Amino acid sequence: MEDKTLMQQLKEASAYIESKISIRPEIAIVLGSGLGDLANQITDPVRIPYREIPHFPVSTVAGHAGQLIIGKLGTRSVMCMAGRFHYYEGYSMDRLVFPIQVMRVMGIEKLILTNASGCVNKSWNAGDLMLITDHIKLCADSPMRGPNDPELGERFFDMCNVYEPAYRQIAKEEAARLGITLREGVYQYFTGPNYETPAEVRFARIAGADAVGMSTVPEAIAARHCGLKVLGISCMTNMAAGVTSAPLNHKEVLETSLKIAKQFESLIKSIIERL
Repeated sequence: MEDKTLMQQLKEASAYIESKISIRPEIAIVLGSGLGDLANQITDPVRIPYREIPHFPVSTVAGHAGQLIIGKLGTRSVMCMAGRFHYYEGYSMDRLVFPIQVMRVMGIEKLILTNASGCVNKSWNAGDLMLITDHIKLCADSPMRGPNDPELGERFFDMCNVYEPAYRQIAKEEAARLGITLREGVYQYFTGPNYETPAEVRFARIAGADAVGMSTVPEAIAARHCGLKVLGISCMTNMAAGVTSAPLNHKEVLETSLKIAKQFESLIKSIIERL
């Protein structure tokens, strides 16, 4: 355990990042498994490996590059996380969301969270994109458990409209303009690393979930706590367990992500021009 307070750690990480860049990022993007190619389209990029940033966790998952990339995407200045952190990697919930809190300390107010997810809704297909309207988290742990720093946010905070309605409207308009099918639905968080059982997927469907996955929700909670406005988009990389008879594997997740990467990239780039 570090002797420094959370805010001291956040300020040190923020100061290190700012010492490496000459622009102030307006929008932050977190890229899910297999979706990292968008980061390669950032112009005049400054790449900072996570391991170099004070107090930052390090991503250990295939398909996650493990670096911050700061530069321009279209006309907007962005900070992109190419690789994120997961509970199943052994990190505590509060460490998972450390980068989100760094964004807030740096003055970023807009956040796009993306993920690879399992499709629960039987009327949809692998390869679909889903706009997250809400989420379900049934695991007991929370990234905001423990002492609260009032510099970041309130002890008790509202969770209505975690996924900013105005941003969701922009996403729908841009998807329609580009001719991209964009589903809308609820994402349910499971801790992993095992995929969900068929029974758990049936439960998720009954509970109202349209997709399941192992990320995004802790980050969205932390973002809500510290005042970032969030847009969430899921890439349905496979049908969830029990929907078909096929076994699930990470290779399929990465392959499907690559197949729909162009649609995904076009949508994200058009959205950020309007945020």
